[in-house]
Amino acid sequence: MFEEFSQWIYDTVGIGHSFQYKAVATVITILIVLLFRKFLLHVFRKRIKHTKTRYSWEKSSSYVSYFIIIIILVPVWLQELHAFGTFFGLVAAGIAIVLKEPISNFFGWIYIMIKKPFDMGDRIQIGNTEGDILDIGFLDFTLLEIKNWVEADQSTGRIVHVPNGLVFTTPVMNYNEAMDFIWNEIPITITFESDWKKAKEILMKIEEEKLKPLADEVRPQFEKAHRKYYVEYHNLTPIVYTRIKQNGVQLTLRYLCPPKMRRSYEQVAMEAVLEQFAKHRDIQFAYPTTRFYQGGGLPASGSGE
Repeated sequence: MFEEFSQWIYDTVGIGHSFQYKAVATVITILIVLLFRKFLLHVFRKRIKHTKTRYSWEKSSSYVSYFIIIIILVPVWLQELHAFGTFFGLVAAGIAIVLKEPISNFFGWIYIMIKKPFDMGDRIQIGNTEGDILDIGFLDFTLLEIKNWVEADQSTGRIVHVPNGLVFTTPVMNYNEAMDFIWNEIPITITFESDWKKAKEILMKIEEEKLKPLADEVRPQFEKAHRKYYVEYHNLTPIVYTRIKQNGVQLTLRYLCPPKMRRSYEQVAMEAVLEQFAKHRDIQFAYPTTRFYQGGGLPASGSGE
């Protein structure tokens, strides 16, 4: 039956029997490899609970499948490739010019896989775009966008596709590569008349109770980061810095926190600050004011913008 069908194709289209057999072998090879991969995924999806591990395993299995298909099919088509070598060379030169960007994106994918400037789940900034890595493909990688019109570092809900080739021309800032903690600062300004020393003691106490426990989690990661990069921090515990500003004394809380929880930790600290400062009449927040003089020359003050 197949021989008759093959002869019919030869008589109708002029495609030789050898080419037909190789085409059938190609289709069968691709189907077997992809079906076997699908079977393995079905088996291991139930056993792998960790989302990132499961994603990495699925991606790796797809790359291995493509590699196996190429290894099997290249010898099958080698003779035809050799016969049409000159033609393919000219075509390839044209394709390289027309498809410059996709080719750059493909090599960008190779760079990402080998160099690993970021990995699944990392929070990065590339150009003006920030977000969490959701997927890394052959031509682009996908981010869950943060910031933009949303306050702090929380998600906008938008999905952003970024060409891989951008990693060759644009700096990539990774929040997680060295360690899963970043420095955050909260500036708080009080009036010159306030007891700034007492306010600083209150802030230090808040940091001690609310934020310092993080230091125990940071230290092992910092030691790991120090082995890979020349990261030099002498103090990992929270601290309060003092600075004189135009409208008062600025006390800045500086502490380490997980990148994706920066807003949550800031809220905890700020609510504690509001509660504690409310207990002390000699500590007042500074805010912009305007002084003006009435007819008698006596100064009066009022709040302004």
